[in-house]
Amino acid sequence: APLAGKTFVITGTLPDMTRDEAAEKLTALGAKVTSSVSKKTTALVAGEAAGSKLDRAEKLGVPVLDADAFARLLDDPSTAPD
Repeated sequence: APLAGKTFVITGTLPDMTRDEAAEKLTALGAKVTSSVSKKTTALVAGEAAGSKLDRAEKLGVPVLDADAFARLLDDPSTAPD
């Protein structure tokens, strides 16, 4: 599982899939998907209209992946932030 031990939060509207579909793809790669951003979050996947979770991620210094970066991550999980 290439993303084992990594935790992601998904927020906003993604152009190519629902948040549930995005969560399933991350889970299939071994990642954990949670609903709230914390210092332990590996990255926030932020679609359109991301809102308060994006603000929190930026305050905590959590990496933010836009839809394009998320697509690259799914294609090549080795690009995941540490």
